Amino acid sequence: MKHLTIEIPDNLNLNERETKRFLAAKMYESGKLSLGQAADLAGLSKTAFSEILGDFDVSLINYPPSDIIRDAAQF
Repeated sequence: MKHLTIEIPDNLNLNERETKRFLAAKMYESGKLSLGQAADLAGLSKTAFSEILGDFDVSLINYPPSDIIRDAAQF
């Protein structure tokens, strides 16, 4: 596993735990990580991670509208 060090301005008042959760949520949203991978990065179970996604305006259902339309057309 790689380690990344970033500098965050003090006025943001972010701690490591919250920063990891935010990064995991946004990487899940963008499709870079699966739900399990994002949960691991956040240090949470899949269920617990699923429950905090809304705190970051991220939907649990991470399915592009074009795929939904394509799948619905098959029925």
